[in-house]
Amino acid sequence: MTASKKTSKYGASDIQVLEGLQAVRKRPGMYIGGTGIDGLHHLIWEVVDNAIDEAMAGFCSEIKVIVHPDNSVTVTDNGRGIPVERHKQTGKSALETVLTVLHAGGKFGGEGYKVSGGLHGVGVSVVNALSTHLRAEVHRDGQAYVQEYKDGGKPVSALKKTGKVADTGTIISFNPDPKIFEVIEFDYQKILDRLRQQAYLTKGVHVKLIDERTSKTYGYYFEGGIKSYVEHLNHNKEIVNKEPFYVEKQIGSTNIEIAVQYTDSYKENVQSFANNILTPEGGTHITGFRTALTKAIKDYAKKTGFLKETDGTLAGEDVREGLSAVISVKLPDPQFEGQTKAKLGNPEVQNQVQTVLSEYFSYYLEENPTEAKAIIGKCLLSARARLAARAARDTVIRKGALEGMTLPGKLADCSSKDASKSELYIVEGDSAGGSSKQGRDRTFQAILPLRGKILNVEKARIDKMLSSEEIKILIIAMGAGIGENYDIEKMRYHRIIIMTDADVDGAHIRTLLLTFFYRNFPELIERGYLYIAQPPLYAVGSGKNKEYAYTDAEKDKILEKLKSKTDNKISIQRYKGLGEMNPEQLWNTTMDPEKRVLLQVTAEDAERADEVFSMLMGDAVDPRKRFIQTHAANVRNLDV
Repeated sequence: MTASKKTSKYGASDIQVLEGLQAVRKRPGMYIGGTGIDGLHHLIWEVVDNAIDEAMAGFCSEIKVIVHPDNSVTVTDNGRGIPVERHKQTGKSALETVLTVLHAGGKFGGEGYKVSGGLHGVGVSVVNALSTHLRAEVHRDGQAYVQEYKDGGKPVSALKKTGKVADTGTIISFNPDPKIFEVIEFDYQKILDRLRQQAYLTKGVHVKLIDERTSKTYGYYFEGGIKSYVEHLNHNKEIVNKEPFYVEKQIGSTNIEIAVQYTDSYKENVQSFANNILTPEGGTHITGFRTALTKAIKDYAKKTGFLKETDGTLAGEDVREGLSAVISVKLPDPQFEGQTKAKLGNPEVQNQVQTVLSEYFSYYLEENPTEAKAIIGKCLLSARARLAARAARDTVIRKGALEGMTLPGKLADCSSKDASKSELYIVEGDSAGGSSKQGRDRTFQAILPLRGKILNVEKARIDKMLSSEEIKILIIAMGAGIGENYDIEKMRYHRIIIMTDADVDGAHIRTLLLTFFYRNFPELIERGYLYIAQPPLYAVGSGKNKEYAYTDAEKDKILEKLKSKTDNKISIQRYKGLGEMNPEQLWNTTMDPEKRVLLQVTAEDAERADEVFSMLMGDAVDPRKRFIQTHAANVRNLDV
């Protein structure tokens, strides 16, 4: 290696040491994931998690979150109160140590907490670091103590006694720093959903949210714990076993709680938690659960004669079709894989969960023969459908292979073979297909016109779904396969754009396509590959000039502007279909990357997304009817 003649001094003085909370302010993303809306809300989660830890330890029964008009937040609990005596190592009060020293807390050993979600000990100190002002009030040993901080964790004064009190607990108030966060606007529903989840997982605790910005107040209290949670997950679905299975059992130092209920859905919906932390990637507790569930159902089916030799066997995927379950484990020393705590790694938990479910789910099946028969019937139907689906998938794969490079005849492909630069427009009908094919940039834009409304896949298994010609064409065009053969790395386009008419039929087709992608290609949404095009609603013209409006409000603004500038007659054209635009207009308004507006489809809250799709597209009529009745008054200018 040859050294460059240009040299720069690099010595000890270039090594920067960030003391105290400076590191958090310098790199906030390392501690809260980012400075966007999720990072902002993470501040609330950190404080609430401390209160939940007190509840799990048996010392807290009430938690309250208040969002003030200025978007500052107060979290109160009636736990033991953060200790205030002098800390031997830091020489500060224990409260100031917790609020200003990273990795300081009662969760690293000792008798403070047997079970805790806040394992890294950076929680409330990070909140302090990223706030312009934080006030901590502790009620403990009959006395109230207060200390305030400003500018990212600098104490305003020493810890002060403020008077006698009869209760115990902690009150933390903080103002997020606008120099750190992109936007400081807390989302009421986002906070409410998180608090509801925590209330389900910590039965017997009262959780309340007060939003002083809108005067909204809502509270949760669930005596049934995760049994109530699984019933909530299924409240818009047709139920197979009316009475959910539920067990709570302590094995050694691990507390195991499991709730199971089947629905007529074709998808699995399992929520898993370790110390109240969501583990979206599962882990050892999920592995133990799945092994035990499959074995218990197969054993019971054989024992009772429901599963005959001629039926073949039940696979794991058969017993998981339509399964809704919540698995919650609480243990003293959880080992999470990755900093995001997305997956539990404790090997002993697998056997513990397996032991509990094997024994108690077998009892449940024996003692509830009607429910057991319904579950077994659902699983056997799934097994038969699995074989039919495999044959249907093979047909699609063979069809794609036989057609080779020609791809579906309807598809007007782009010339680029680079998926990261290619986009597929899914358009409604031949008329819009013709305009978009002529108006597109053939280098990177492909067009696939679909005829009519595709099948509602919320109500169909994969074998029925793959009998739909339009769906088969779409799967082949995308190139990534489906089901067992799915490989997202083979996706031929990294932007898939749904472009439908701006009327009721167009909205319905868009909803059917969104259901198809959400249920069968969720990773497409997770990677940000799915978009919705926004064609204009109006063309407003005066003389030779024409402007496009994408909303009624934009149309009104353009009209006001034109009335001031011209005496010519003003024309307004309402576009109800893409086919009404010529190729040049379609390119200029909807397909030109320099001018178009695309909405990226996201599903940050998978539980809520699942609930909405089940309600709008499922078989249960009453929830959909209630939704329409509730929101009908908000609909304006509906084109029928």
